[in-house]
Amino acid sequence: MEKLFDITKFDSYKEDNRREVKKANGGLPNDMWETYSAYANTYGGVIILGVREQSDKHWKTTGLKVADKEKLLDNLWNMLHNPQKVNINLLSEANVETYEVDADIIIVIEVPMAKRSQKPVYINNDMFNGTYRRTNSGDYKCTRLQVKAMLRDQTENTVDMDVLDDAEMSDLNSETIQGYRNRHRILKTGHPFERLDDAEYLRSIGAAAISKEDKQLQAC
Repeated sequence: MEKLFDITKFDSYKEDNRREVKKANGGLPNDMWETYSAYANTYGGVIILGVREQSDKHWKTTGLKVADKEKLLDNLWNMLHNPQKVNINLLSEANVETYEVDADIIIVIEVPMAKRSQKPVYINNDMFNGTYRRTNSGDYKCTRLQVKAMLRDQTENTVDMDVLDDAEMSDLNSETIQGYRNRHRILKTGHPFERLDDAEYLRSIGAAAISKEDKQLQAC
């Protein structure tokens, strides 16, 4: 399964449906919380602080140093535990990493996709005006109908959602997967899921999940 962020590929990355950069020179940018909500309500992604996108779409660090890192991380965790800012904290320390690029510091925040029972993930204590979804490289405010649909989907896990710990990904029929993906492409041309590899695609549609037993991706 492809990692969402690999420091060795920094120079080749551009913003897309799974990666978003923020300058963060003046502290945590306000719009990063829209991205947090959007990733959580869609299929997850990474927010990279201390980076800006140039006119040619390539990334450049913005000069954050060690002292900036500590302030940003303190503010991040304070905000995540503030229900007036976000209704649920989906992150653990394992979701936040720091790197040095060209003598500058960058902070990479991996936001996981929320469970159905956790959605909608919203900000500013306002469910109907603070719920976002990710489309291509943009964050878009959800309509009331979309928020209500998430609320209707808040159910306990059913039998067909259980992870089958004995079912390896290799047990799935590759032709069947490709056939399903082809039908999806025809019905929803240009959908962001087209960019995912098979493992991420299956995880995004609920056909695979991380096993609690060995932390590996397994069929559902």
